[in-house]
Amino acid sequence: MEWWQTGVIYQIYPRSFQDGNGDGVGDLTGILGRVDYLSETLGVDAVWLSPFYRSPMDDFGYDISDYCDVDPLFGGLDDFDRLLEAFHDRGVRVIVDLVPNHTSDRHPWFLESRSGRDHPRREWYVWADPGPDGGPPNNWLAAFGGVAWEWDESTGQYYLHSFLRSQPDLNWRNPEVEAAMFDVMRFWLERGVDGFRLDVAHFVMKDPDLRDNPVIEPGVGAFKDMAEYGTQDHLYDKGHPDVHPLFRRMRALLDGYRSPRVAIGEIHIDDYRQWAAYYGADRDELHLPFNFRLLYADWQADAIGALVDELEAALPTGAWPNYVLGNHDEPRLATRFGPENRRLAAMLLLTLRGTPTLYYGDELGLFEVEIPPDRQVDPWGLQVPGLGRDGCRTPMPWDGTPGAGFTRGEPWLPLGPQAAAMHVAAQLEDPGSVLNLYRALLGLRRGMPSLHRGGYRRIEAPAGVLGYRREAPGAAPVAVMLNFTGEGQVVEAAGEIALSTTMNRTGTRSAGSIILAPHEGIVIVDR
Repeated sequence: MEWWQTGVIYQIYPRSFQDGNGDGVGDLTGILGRVDYLSETLGVDAVWLSPFYRSPMDDFGYDISDYCDVDPLFGGLDDFDRLLEAFHDRGVRVIVDLVPNHTSDRHPWFLESRSGRDHPRREWYVWADPGPDGGPPNNWLAAFGGVAWEWDESTGQYYLHSFLRSQPDLNWRNPEVEAAMFDVMRFWLERGVDGFRLDVAHFVMKDPDLRDNPVIEPGVGAFKDMAEYGTQDHLYDKGHPDVHPLFRRMRALLDGYRSPRVAIGEIHIDDYRQWAAYYGADRDELHLPFNFRLLYADWQADAIGALVDELEAALPTGAWPNYVLGNHDEPRLATRFGPENRRLAAMLLLTLRGTPTLYYGDELGLFEVEIPPDRQVDPWGLQVPGLGRDGCRTPMPWDGTPGAGFTRGEPWLPLGPQAAAMHVAAQLEDPGSVLNLYRALLGLRRGMPSLHRGGYRRIEAPAGVLGYRREAPGAAPVAVMLNFTGEGQVVEAAGEIALSTTMNRTGTRSAGSIILAPHEGIVIVDR
C-alpha cells in the first residue's frame, strides 16, 4: 500500500498556522518553525498546504495571479524549498493546493485574453455572446452569489466565473490550457512535492452547449445550505463527462514520476455512485476524491454506520476510501457536532478504513469563532451573509502569550476567547486533553496494521452504538465501539482496551461486558 493510503493528512491554512515575521499573517517560515510539532508531537504523515501562490487575495489565495511563485505575504520560493526539505527530512509528505478551475482576473493569461477577441489567449477562458434577451448566455449562478457571467464592455462578450467575478474560469477544452496547467504541475512535482489537492476539481469541464441548469426547490438533495446557488440542479455548469478523460491524462502525468504522487479532488457530490466515478473505471483517475458526506451527517450511530456502509458498497474494486470532518470551508466540527462529541469524532475519523484528513486546530477541539461584523473578511460571507468562513480560519493558538504564540503583531482574524485556555502548550500538559487524545490515536493507528490498512465490517452493537471490526492479515484484530448517546451503554467486547476517548481505560482488559460512558468510544485489541 502507498503512503497516501496508510498515512494521515493534516491541512494547514497558511494564513492562520504560524506568523514568522510579526505582520499578523501566517507564512512559510512560520510553518517551518512548527515542523517538529507536526512530525513529532502530533505525528502526522503528510501535510496539505492551502494556496500560498501570488494572488491579489480577493479569495485569500484561491485567486491566483502566478501559479509558479510564492506570494510575498508568505515568503519566497527559497522559503518553500526549505520547508519542503524540512518535512521530507522528517518523513512527512507535502501536498500543495492546485486551483485548476479559475485564475485571478489579474493573471497575465486573463489580461491577455481580455485584451481583444483576436488575441491568441482569448480562448483560454470561457467567453460567450449575450443571450437572446441581451443578458447573460444562460441561467448559471456563481457559488459565491449572483449570476456566473460578467459583461466585458470592451470586447462585447461575457466571461464565466463560477465563484467571484475576479475569478474567471479557464477553458480546459482548449489543449493549450491543459498543456499550460500540466506544466504548472510539473514545476511543483520536479521541485519535490508529493501531490496535489485539486480545488473544485469537477468544475473544470462544463457543458459545451452552455445549457440552462434546471431550477429546483432550494436545498433539495443538498447537504448544506447554499442560498440562491441551491435553487438549481447544477447539471451543466460542472461535472461534464469529459472531465474523466482529462483526469486520466492528469493521472498519467503523476504516474510518470518514480516516487508515488497523489491527486486528491475536491468533489462535492452527495450521490456515492456518481462520486465514486472519479476514481476511474480502472482506478486511473483521482487517487482520492474527497469524501465530504460525514461533514453534515446526522450525528447518530445508525446514520453514520449507514453512510460508511454506502461508501464501502459504492467503491470501485480496489479503490481506497477517505474521510473528512473539517476543513477551511466548513464550521468547526466541535461546533457542528457539539462539544460532547469532539472526542468521539476524533476516534471515528482515525479508526475507519481509509485515509483521514485532519484540519488544523481540530486536534485542539477548537470551536467556531464568532467574528464581529467589522472584522469579517471572507468574500463569500460578505456577498451572502451567513455563509462566511472566517470563523473556522482563525489563528492557531500555541501558548498563553498575548498573540497566543501565533504572532507578535495584530492577528489577521480575532483569536477568539478559546485561545486563552485551549492552546497547544496547556493541552500538552494535560494528560486527558483533546490534543493528547489525538496524539494517542495517531500513535495507535500508526502502530497497528489493522487500523491503517485493515478491512472493515460492522459488528453487533446496542442501539445508539456504532461497532466495527478492523482486521489485516498477520496482525491483531481491532474492534471499535462508539457510543453516540448521552447515556451509558453496555457492549459485549473482549480483549485489551488500547484506548478510550476518556483516556482512563488504557491497558485494562475486558472478558465480556463493558459499560461505555455517554459519548465514549473505545478501541479493543484481540491479544
